[in-house]
Amino acid sequence: MRALAERPEPGLSVTLVTDRAITPYSGMLPGHVAGFYARDEMHIDLVRLASVTGTALVDAPAIGLDRKGKLLFARNAAPIPYDTLSLNVGITPDLSGIAGAERIGIAVKPIGGFLGRLEGLLAEAGRPDGARRIVIVGGGPAGVELAFALRTRLAEAPTGDRPFWIGVLSAEGVAPALNAGVRRRLREALVRRRIAVVEGFRAVEVNAEGVRAADGRFISADAVLISTAARAPSWLAETDLPLAADGSVKTARTLAVIDDASVFAVGDCAVVVDDPRAKAGVFAVRQGPPLTDNLRRRVGGQAPLPYAAQRAYLAILMTGDGSAIAGRGAWLAIEGRWVWRWKDWIDRRFMARFNAFRR
Repeated sequence: MRALAERPEPGLSVTLVTDRAITPYSGMLPGHVAGFYARDEMHIDLVRLASVTGTALVDAPAIGLDRKGKLLFARNAAPIPYDTLSLNVGITPDLSGIAGAERIGIAVKPIGGFLGRLEGLLAEAGRPDGARRIVIVGGGPAGVELAFALRTRLAEAPTGDRPFWIGVLSAEGVAPALNAGVRRRLREALVRRRIAVVEGFRAVEVNAEGVRAADGRFISADAVLISTAARAPSWLAETDLPLAADGSVKTARTLAVIDDASVFAVGDCAVVVDDPRAKAGVFAVRQGPPLTDNLRRRVGGQAPLPYAAQRAYLAILMTGDGSAIAGRGAWLAIEGRWVWRWKDWIDRRFMARFNAFRR
């Protein structure tokens, strides 16, 4: 939207179909949970952005697709015709393997739903008889950062004679996809911040008392946050789009669907078949420029160009105590207060590109 407004294509009209007026930036979620950012600071105002970029806005969730007729269906809206369609509909939590999780657990994705539940949890934790034992199911970067953030936020809540206990339950260890140096620093930070880690814990059940693992172990908890596997939205499975096992739309390196040059799919809801990557926000952000280039090329009648995502990517995780840990590739691992200031600068600059944009 921003790039096409900066350099418009003659005859091209752009429509945004979305079920939200504001959209969260996941990179700032831990900072918001910790109390470092206000809610508005971590959201992009889509109504404003659509207005300043000249984008038509359809305020409704997408629910279906007719590729033959080139129509997108949205709830309570007329069918939307398209010449070119780009899907970036994210992911939803896959709670199918954890009994009771959907009813009792608090899923971190989608973020919009999580933020509402978070306010309730914080209010409950602020009561003398409120939640004190909080566990996060999932030891990936998102789960670990969330634990750090909650430790910081809850430090302001009165505890009386019942201090908070925060634990991370992980089937595969702490941030297993990151390099050894980063993992070591994360473990040290978890100890420093008095966050328990229970490894080899594959959650299979959540109930009112806590979480049970496949091996029978049970961890008592007042609140269970879930930051584990996710799937593409279920409505995609009701279309004839080519899908991977996790429901992601299969695309070529051009980011177009493997059997349809008029439909693109990017971000967490998609997978490049010949060049798959982890579901990480850095890859979605980096897809923006090549996506825009290929949308322009399609409008101009040119063949799309392939895009190759980077093999190594920078990950920066805040520890909630004024510091952060960063890593890239197999060896780079750094830590310090300056790393947190660096992350804060990167995130604020990114958001300003949209919330302060003027054409």
